[in-house]
Amino acid sequence: MPAPQLTRDQVDALQGELDALRNEVVADLGERDARYIRRTVRGARASAIAGRSLLAFGFDPFTWIAGVIALATAKILDNMEIGHNVIHGQYDWMNDPALNSQTYEWDHVNCTDHWRYSHNYRHHTYTNIQGKDDDLGYGVLRISGRQRWKPYFLLQPVWNALLAVLFQWGVGVQELKIDRWAAGRMSTRELTQRARPFVRKAARQLFKDYALFPAVCFWNAPRVFLGNLVANGIRALWTYGIIFCGHFTGGVRIFTKEETANETRGDWYLRQIQGSSNIEGGRLFHLLSGNLSHQIEHHLFPDIPAHRHAEIAPRVRALCAKYGVRYNTGRFTVQFASVLLRIFRHALPSRAPESRSPRGPMGAEPQGA
Repeated sequence: MPAPQLTRDQVDALQGELDALRNEVVADLGERDARYIRRTVRGARASAIAGRSLLAFGFDPFTWIAGVIALATAKILDNMEIGHNVIHGQYDWMNDPALNSQTYEWDHVNCTDHWRYSHNYRHHTYTNIQGKDDDLGYGVLRISGRQRWKPYFLLQPVWNALLAVLFQWGVGVQELKIDRWAAGRMSTRELTQRARPFVRKAARQLFKDYALFPAVCFWNAPRVFLGNLVANGIRALWTYGIIFCGHFTGGVRIFTKEETANETRGDWYLRQIQGSSNIEGGRLFHLLSGNLSHQIEHHLFPDIPAHRHAEIAPRVRALCAKYGVRYNTGRFTVQFASVLLRIFRHALPSRAPESRSPRGPMGAEPQGA
């Protein structure tokens, strides 16, 4: 469905209403938010302790399964609701060194300094702008007819499956720019320098999960090793599913550099809404998704504590209805099916060159883009 063409006055009015909503939430931040994140941190730690204890001291399949579930839950919480959101600076106002965006380190192979640049800056500034947002397909997937097709993309469903299983590694190597090195546009020396922080972080994570904990629990070392491996795999698949459903559903727009030139803040807001999609679910689902199930609200206000997004989502949706802007939301199964359809469709060459949308934030994206 083509996007409507808003007037400049309408764009400016929407900007004013979204700015007012953001200011209202920021002014209300306080003890309730501090209690929430600290309670979440305690819950993640308790789940990790329970999971590692069950893996270490249990001897039957049932305690192993329970241990894996508990450990995977802890890793998901650390990755999604705690790490991702803390590193965004959502809790810097608390002045708590343990929750500071510049010093927080998560249980993840991804180097935090790399993440702050590639995700917090590039992705959230240039959301869905082809050639600027490195998260568009993560460098391995073609998700728009505007992207030049190559025979490599015929195996896109395979690359997608590998990315899902190895998601933390796919994100971790993103800032290394290996494609530039392979194309001869980066020296081996520069690649080595870029890789050094990632290699150090990844080595620590591998040592912790697959050497230290199995060695400490030597009487159950294979069980602990396998439990860590499966827990990390569960987290990878879950994170992949949530992230892809928030970014690559069928109705999500891809933008060009030209049509996003000279954006106002109102234009930027519109791009965030059109370049995102939400997933419907209950409170536990939203918690385990890091509230990225409210991806539209997160893209609009990435520095607001994510647990507030559920509260403001109805108001954002009402604003979208008021200005005739699509609010893309649906059940996980529907959204994920849409993602897979997009990935499979763009694995094949486009039937005909797709025209660019008109200059401006609300130009219509070609169908199926």
